[in-house]
Amino acid sequence: MQCRPDQVDIRGILASPLGLLIGVSLGAVGGGGSMLAIPTLVYAAGQTPSHASATSLLLVAITASVGLVPHLRAGHVRLGVGLGFGLAGIGGAIVGASAGTRVDPDVLMLAFSGVMVAAGVVMWMRSRPCPDCEARVTGTLHADIRTVSKVLVAGTVVGLMTGFFGVGGGFVIVPMLVLALGFSMPDAAGTSLVVIVVNSVVSLMSRLQAGAIEWGVTVPFVVASLIGVAIGGRVSGRSDPRRLQRMFVGLLAVSAAFTATKSALAVW
Repeated sequence: MQCRPDQVDIRGILASPLGLLIGVSLGAVGGGGSMLAIPTLVYAAGQTPSHASATSLLLVAITASVGLVPHLRAGHVRLGVGLGFGLAGIGGAIVGASAGTRVDPDVLMLAFSGVMVAAGVVMWMRSRPCPDCEARVTGTLHADIRTVSKVLVAGTVVGLMTGFFGVGGGFVIVPMLVLALGFSMPDAAGTSLVVIVVNSVVSLMSRLQAGAIEWGVTVPFVVASLIGVAIGGRVSGRSDPRRLQRMFVGLLAVSAAFTATKSALAVW
């Protein structure tokens, strides 16, 4: 859907307060902001799913890059694995980005509502205490065939999802690093950001070539979201992180139900 410049500017202004709220949730919880950004941009700002995915990818790339810095300083980033995971997903990200622009918008949003539900389930499980996850100590990973195969398969799947839907995929990456590669939770959280940056940048470049970004909406929305991230970071430091995560899951469930209903009615 193309709009005149004046319409795009109005939509950008209207989307900014919602972008601020999404940024607050992203900063407070530490992830999942793109899950709320896409339905917000589609149903509140009037973007197509393709344009909303591109806007989301830009937001994800910037926030993941900023969030990576403190993890690097704390020594919780396994850079080699993260880059390998991200590079393994490049092909999937390119294919996913191309496919995402060719799928019926309502079908895409219906499928995305399922991804939101899956993300909510994973985030709810992560909100429960897991002493084993926190206490896990990792050594040097051996580049054997089994480990390399896990990284290649998981990286490709995450790349496809990032390119197709425009989400970071941290809710998939973190459990994979913990359960399949034996990472501690802090190392998994930090390393996942490397993967997210690589996949989101590759997917975004693919969409840029197709002209799938409406800058008049994107810039105000992303700027407002980044301000919200800073505010959310302060909120996170003063509140129980598990409680915040459960609240976010509730919001995600409502958004998923609304998205599924709207898209299902449009499809049928």
